[in-house]
Amino acid sequence: MKISLDQVGKKFQRHWIFKDLNCIFSEKCSYAVLGANGSGKSTLLRIIAGMQSPSKGKVLHEHNNKIIETNQLYPFIAFSAPGMEIVDEFTLREFLHFHFSFKKPLQGLSVNEIIDIIGLTHAAEKYLDDFSSGMKQRVKLAQAIFSETPVLMLDEPCTNLDENGVQQYLSWMEQFAKQRLVIIASNDEREYAFCKEHISLEAFRTVY
Repeated sequence: MKISLDQVGKKFQRHWIFKDLNCIFSEKCSYAVLGANGSGKSTLLRIIAGMQSPSKGKVLHEHNNKIIETNQLYPFIAFSAPGMEIVDEFTLREFLHFHFSFKKPLQGLSVNEIIDIIGLTHAAEKYLDDFSSGMKQRVKLAQAIFSETPVLMLDEPCTNLDENGVQQYLSWMEQFAKQRLVIIASNDEREYAFCKEHISLEAFRTVY
């Protein structure tokens, strides 16, 4: 998939968070969206994913030379963010079965294999409500990284992860994300050190 941003901007009330952003995200390439807290990284990710509308400009999604409308993006994009909801009333196994009933698992992996890869076999039958914040973050990453989509978008992926969790994340990205368009919003270099392209939002924060 190729994603093109043409003069994209977002404002809240009268304040522009960013404005006049032009960029092309190409398939099988990794991008880091950088900026201080409040610079609009998470907002931009949601706009690219079709979850929010820009205040100005256009976002164009193309797959196999065909335009994909916003309401048809779900099968093409996997998304994870610290604030996203998971179903706490489900066990880990139930939640992943539920998620992968909507999106195919990557490389034909089974739910059991995914649980093993993320190191949570011992918690497979526990309710997500009983998980620590770090365990929940691994689940949020898993439902995105292990979905078979051409685009993978991660917002601050190492939030709540200890050093072992960070190393797990890097291993998953090395093994399972190289052939995808990857966009990561972050201000933590550990999360995006492997990204080939960097986009700083500081250049688009001019006040109008």
